[in-house]
Amino acid sequence: MTEPKSGTGSVKVRWLDYLFGRNTLIGIASLMLLAISGYATWSGMNDFIVGVSTSPASQGREIPGGLSVSNEFLVIAVVVALTFLMWLALRETFGAGRSLRDRLITFPLYLFLAVWSIGFGYGFWWSLIAGEEATRTSMSGLQEDARAASSVVAARLDAVRIQLDNVVTWSESQMAREETSGGSCGQPSGAGRGPLYNARLSVRDAVASLRESITTSWIAPVQTDIEELRKSAAGLEGITVEERQREFEAKARDIRTHARNIASRSNELGKSVATEMRALAEVVSIPPGKAGFSCYDPTLAQRLRQAADQADEPANLDLRVASFNEGPAGVANAIKNLWSNIGAYSSSLFNYVISGGEQAYSQTESGQPITGRDLIALLASIGIDLGLFVLMVLNPPSTPPSRPRTSSMVIAQIRSAMDMAIARAPGADIEWVRRHFIYHNHASYFVIPNLFSTDSDNQDESAKALAMNQLAGVLDDLDLVRWPTRAELKTLKNEETGSSDTDLTEIRKERLRELEQNKGIELDQAKAEQIRTAEPVRNHGLFSKAERVLTIAGWSEKARRDIEIFKLVDVEGLTPLLEVLNETPATKGAKPAESTTPKQIAPPTSASS
Repeated sequence: MTEPKSGTGSVKVRWLDYLFGRNTLIGIASLMLLAISGYATWSGMNDFIVGVSTSPASQGREIPGGLSVSNEFLVIAVVVALTFLMWLALRETFGAGRSLRDRLITFPLYLFLAVWSIGFGYGFWWSLIAGEEATRTSMSGLQEDARAASSVVAARLDAVRIQLDNVVTWSESQMAREETSGGSCGQPSGAGRGPLYNARLSVRDAVASLRESITTSWIAPVQTDIEELRKSAAGLEGITVEERQREFEAKARDIRTHARNIASRSNELGKSVATEMRALAEVVSIPPGKAGFSCYDPTLAQRLRQAADQADEPANLDLRVASFNEGPAGVANAIKNLWSNIGAYSSSLFNYVISGGEQAYSQTESGQPITGRDLIALLASIGIDLGLFVLMVLNPPSTPPSRPRTSSMVIAQIRSAMDMAIARAPGADIEWVRRHFIYHNHASYFVIPNLFSTDSDNQDESAKALAMNQLAGVLDDLDLVRWPTRAELKTLKNEETGSSDTDLTEIRKERLRELEQNKGIELDQAKAEQIRTAEPVRNHGLFSKAERVLTIAGWSEKARRDIEIFKLVDVEGLTPLLEVLNETPATKGAKPAESTTPKQIAPPTSASS
């Protein structure tokens, strides 16, 4: 097999891969999405500020020195800073070599800034996708409000007119009865034009006059106002957005004011008419023989009171809030609706996506429908930031963060403490100190015997135990080691009770059975019996390793039965203890080295995990 040639071709390939490789293309795509996200956020935020501004003073800010900074510049600066911070938080969340603490801090920050970006970016996409439709919807809402207001008042007028027609019809029929047969006023009377005929005639004339007065002073003028109201919501004119907005707001204000004036005027006239009808009802309710009797007609009185109740009933208008949805004002309304109804928008978007665009849309708290264009705009805003998120997950930063090295003062303190322990421990050196550090399950530990458990008859061992105990105290004071938590100790203890996952005993027994079935192989019976009677190996965790490392360090069996373990604290990515332990070995009583730079970085002496 020939070896690949290294030359100009391979260099070109590497350059092409560098320029157009996976990492480069993902980086370019990320920058493009970041630019789109920043621009959309700026556009939505800027339009939101312009849309809610009510005074020229809001167009700038004064800073010390007499300088003025426009809101537009401030928005650009804020959006650039926060968008960059969002991207940086996302990188730190998925970058290599970041601690769990860092990720727990940066990921919530990213989520907060992503929601902020999506919220204001929605305004930009909404202005592109749903702005014109929302304007037409608002215009239709104005026309519908005008028709609804006119219908409410017109229905009330029709009801009053029907009641009056019933009153007039009854009055005319009783007038004809009085003339032909008599007896229409609650007491016997003959046919013809007698005294009660004149009383009935006056009642009929009063009813007719009342209807004419109501028609002239109430129904006809109000109907004229209604027709004008129905025509007031004509199409908007104007070339620029500002002109159309001014005309829209003027028409909306005129419609609402006109509708309320019509309802108020109609209610006032209705109360006046109701008073007149109730007064006439009282007149025809006086029975014969009572003071004030003219013509007793309880049926007419009842119908008059019913008509009075109908006229006295107020007209209640339920007018929606009309909003102009073009330009900055429309963007501001869209963003406010999104933030005020984030739950409704989220559920609508979820149902919209799950159903493939066929799910019926919901409404906001104010009753405004959430249309398909609204959801598409929200989906576009989410898609940009989601794309950034996915690209970062696919290609996170591979370089771990650079950590500042431990200060020379701490290194000197560690070296001094170790040299002191070596000096006080008979026959000890730095290599002997190293034998008290082991590795287990992604962490390093400092192991010493319990001071009380050492052999009291052995003065050298007691002195060594005291020196190591004091060394552990110094390291703990420097926050380089810590005592395991109760939960960690329980976990370490449980590791010692199970069977070893890497025990070969059962594998060897299974192999022995296979060989015994093969009659053509002659086995070493002594070796086979040894395999057959072998006991399973217990899992040896940290405590077993600690006992073994103390054996290597020369501690007695009594000292090894009761141990103390300290977990090394990872300080800024490099344990300072390793720097001292990996220096050139110092002999007992040697002076501390002046240089604080380690000559070699290597893992501590350990047993296999």
